[in-house]
Amino acid sequence: MTVDLASFTVKTPQREIFVDITSKVSNIVSRGSISEGVCRVFVPHTTAAVTINENADPDVRLDIINILREIAPQAGKVQLRHGEGNADAHLKSSIVGCCQEILIHEKSLLLGTWQGIYFCEFDGPRTRQVHVQLHGE
Repeated sequence: MTVDLASFTVKTPQREIFVDITSKVSNIVSRGSISEGVCRVFVPHTTAAVTINENADPDVRLDIINILREIAPQAGKVQLRHGEGNADAHLKSSIVGCCQEILIHEKSLLLGTWQGIYFCEFDGPRTRQVHVQLHGE
């Protein structure tokens, strides 16, 4: 089995935002040694996440953020015990998840027509890391 590993930085400008990282991940795949396999995208942060969703209409990303705000409000509706004031960001990260896997075929990501990969910031602005691991045989 062959494995490639790469990382890159994402700087987020606000508390909650989805940043399209599709092109960065695609570039890693196209430059990597894996032609057929799996691309794993991992975010090593407890108040951030990664997801795959529509990349044509930016309102979809805003809708997801707004729904997550309803599910996990920053403060007020629920008594939160975490002292840093970002308990909602931890919950949003757990709901969305810190890892995604995408198939690789002919050194390209097998994403759907309208799919993009998004770094999800829930406690910014911050400088974050994204790890990309490619697996092939």
